[in-house]
Amino acid sequence: MTAYFIRRFLLIIPTFLGITILVFTVTRMVPGGPIERMLTEAQMASGDQVSFQSNNQGIAGSTLSESQLNQLKEYYGFDKPVLESYGIWLKNILLLDLGYSTRYGEPVWESIKQRLPISIYYGFMTMLLTYVVCIPLGILKAIKHKTPIDNISSILVFIGYAIPGYVAGIIVITIFAFYLEWFPLSGFTSNNFDELTFFGKIGDIIHHSVLPLIAYMSGGFAVMTFLMKNSLMDNLAADYVRTAMAKGLEFKTAVVKHAFRNSIIPIATNFGENITIFLAGSFLIEKIFNIDGFGLLGYESLVERDYPVVMGILVIGSLLSLIGNILSDITVALVDPRVRFGG
Repeated sequence: MTAYFIRRFLLIIPTFLGITILVFTVTRMVPGGPIERMLTEAQMASGDQVSFQSNNQGIAGSTLSESQLNQLKEYYGFDKPVLESYGIWLKNILLLDLGYSTRYGEPVWESIKQRLPISIYYGFMTMLLTYVVCIPLGILKAIKHKTPIDNISSILVFIGYAIPGYVAGIIVITIFAFYLEWFPLSGFTSNNFDELTFFGKIGDIIHHSVLPLIAYMSGGFAVMTFLMKNSLMDNLAADYVRTAMAKGLEFKTAVVKHAFRNSIIPIATNFGENITIFLAGSFLIEKIFNIDGFGLLGYESLVERDYPVVMGILVIGSLLSLIGNILSDITVALVDPRVRFGG
């Protein structure tokens, strides 16, 4: 098993290279790069009636001279072939240098670091609440199958699943924040956050988090709940559980000590993949609730052609995703002793 996980970790290297070189190449080929954006902003600010055309090689017809354009290309790394530019970028990544944002004019890591606490908080809370609520609910639905509790909860869960997260966000913010005024309309904290006591700050963060977390959880909630329910029902109908109960084992004991552990295996396979929630988020949900997290940063950077930030987020996101897949295998091996990976 140790050899298997070593190979999995070593496979991170070629997979990471494949992902990053593909996206890096695309950023160099699509029109409307950072230089074009800067020239457009300068044109709009000066009011000059200037037109320019963009292509894969550079920019023509701008008010800047050829030497000035070449200096801009050199500054942003567009003066070299794609593979050579990628090699320089990869070298900087190995030196833990993500480059500079073309939009904010600061190191990419600074732009990312400012949003890390918010992204980690919402990602962790979403994953924690999903497991804490969905697993017991799935168990209850399996035990109470076809009862009013199961039917009513299924309707509510399916409604939540059918409504996209950003729509759920609009609904809850309209009802509970705008009309009822039970929760804040937006933001991560209140304006007087620094003046609050320690427990007051915790309460303020929780108060601001309730509605966004409902929106974040609305999609995966149904999947996790029914995955737990169906898996447990399959195991309760298995021969080993029926045999144990026929020998006098109580139903509660059969569920807790036998069926539950095998039923948790499908849940465990998704555990590592959920680590990407820490970064992915949802730019629509973040936009609705004015949450300045990774989702919104990635979306705005892509729209603004801030490629260093896009690549920086890709580096962190792809590494977390690849490591998450390995964590899924480790989790499965921990909850299912029958699993033995090839050596």
